[in-house]
Amino acid sequence: MENSKSHWENVFATKKPNEVSWTQKFPKTAISYIENLKLSKTANIIDVGGGDSNLVDILLIRGFQNIWVLDISEFALERVKKRLGKLAEKVNWIVSDIIDFTPEVKYDFWHDRALFHFLTEQDHINSYVETVNNAVADDGNFLLGTFSENGPLKCSGLEIKQYSENTMEQTFAAGFGVVKCFTENHKTPFDTIQNFQFCGFKKR
Repeated sequence: MENSKSHWENVFATKKPNEVSWTQKFPKTAISYIENLKLSKTANIIDVGGGDSNLVDILLIRGFQNIWVLDISEFALERVKKRLGKLAEKVNWIVSDIIDFTPEVKYDFWHDRALFHFLTEQDHINSYVETVNNAVADDGNFLLGTFSENGPLKCSGLEIKQYSENTMEQTFAAGFGVVKCFTENHKTPFDTIQNFQFCGFKKR
């Protein structure tokens, strides 16, 4: 699989946050969505493909108690742990390829910004869909962000799969109903623009 652990370990070992396109100083889209859901502070929240995102920092500051961060790169997660210091002990850390992930709890909120679009083979897409269907609790929520049809075709040297609102909705239709879809321009640390497609889903 081209989208391998070695690729991502190398990316996070050799590049600082301001040298990769996906970095956000403040993850406003995810935080705004979570605030609108009015989740309990004890809700189970997972950020898949979280890397060294700042989302976990904000969730901790806002008092959420049950947080998971999953990434294929151990280096990325160790960097976040170092940043958080003692607060890292309050987070559940998972080093795993999303394709190999077997959830042990039901999540009230599943967040994925820019992991899913790296899955370009249909069997890997199907595996992800099955995993999220099994992992999200009844009436739980799922926010997904990928490159849109107006976004890039590659990221970090890898091919990606673009999505529209329609194709995203169809992909997850068996287990989730759409709550809200929107596109958003992300300004990278090096002042380029990437157009994202987001959809928020609720478990049927």
